[in-house]
Amino acid sequence: MTELPFRRLDPAASLPERAHPGDAGLDLRAAADVVIGPGERAKVPTGLAVAIPEGRAGLVLPRSGLASRHGLTLANSPGLIDAGYRGEVLCAVVNLDPHEPVRIARGDRIAQLVVVEIPQLDAVWAHELPETSRGEGGFGSTGS
Repeated sequence: MTELPFRRLDPAASLPERAHPGDAGLDLRAAADVVIGPGERAKVPTGLAVAIPEGRAGLVLPRSGLASRHGLTLANSPGLIDAGYRGEVLCAVVNLDPHEPVRIARGDRIAQLVVVEIPQLDAVWAHELPETSRGEGGFGSTGS
């Protein structure tokens, strides 16, 4: 098992942890009380910095329960933490509910951190791309 080092920027910040054994994500908790009005966005601090290992990336993902029950999701989902970033992990949330504000209390689980391996690729120009059965259809198109 690889250790994932965190640094507390807020003395009361909680170390991220899995809710259940075998879960892919580590729960990130709010380090402040925040109210997000209908249709509004906010940056919610976690009070933590993390050292993502080289060759990996941290993906900050929404919590499905907050999205389904309250309409709260991440504005930039997934959020990306590069291996070299050492600043505070912030969660850019958006309230998609058209009528009700969402209240986040300090210590609430607000997002999940998943660390994935990233292959080292270099972009190059190509005159043609390999053909596939999908072709150029995008945005759910079937190509017909």
